[in-house]
Amino acid sequence: MGGILIIGDSCKDIHIYGKSNRLCPDAPVPVFVPSYQKQNLGMAGNVYQNVISLGVPSTLKTNTATIEKTRYVDEATNHMFLRVDSGDEKIDQIKNLTKEVLSGYDLVIISDYNKGFLTEDDIEFICKNHNLVFIDTKKMIGDYCKDCTYIKINKYEYNNSLQYIKNNSWAHEKVIQTLGSGGCQLGNLKLPVKKVEIKDLCGAGDTFLASLCVEYLKTKDIKKSLIFANECATKVVQMKGVNTINEL
Repeated sequence: MGGILIIGDSCKDIHIYGKSNRLCPDAPVPVFVPSYQKQNLGMAGNVYQNVISLGVPSTLKTNTATIEKTRYVDEATNHMFLRVDSGDEKIDQIKNLTKEVLSGYDLVIISDYNKGFLTEDDIEFICKNHNLVFIDTKKMIGDYCKDCTYIKINKYEYNNSLQYIKNNSWAHEKVIQTLGSGGCQLGNLKLPVKKVEIKDLCGAGDTFLASLCVEYLKTKDIKKSLIFANECATKVVQMKGVNTINEL
């Protein structure tokens, strides 16, 4: 079979673009007039779409219940007025996770948004039963993920797990911290990115993870893979909404 297996929580990312020229007369809020809508697969679904767009066969194992993130955005300035989330409470947990399922793939990506699809035990099982696993998780890092290949988290998530990372040498060697406009860092290796005009950060972390894994599968060189991931993420933040590499 080969290719990449992506496991994690998915959603629909919905961007409703419009304008507001006045305040509501009965409350101090803007009156939003929609113009058009853009919809994409989000979270693990966005990772999957990015892997596909980079030309690597992949399979998505995700929740059946639908989570929606709806953003109301000013089409001229890209200012977000409001985000409405729904469906989080209905999410189902992963089923039929076996060593045989994992063994058919060259690499496994865990895109864990901590909505309930994956438990720490599930993540530990995946890491123990495949030799090439990349994790992106909203959970606090712990022993359950020590058998992974690398972990990608953002600055906020890194700070939440900072005490654990400091006390465990394996984490220092495996945790990749994304730093937004500052690039990324793995241990003592810090890789900056060129400065660009940022239009939208939505989905950039998913693009980073997907491109990191695709390049690592090809080269087995983590520095080259981080540089490529930086480049891809830098491209998508210059576009409105959630985008994949093939849309650039």
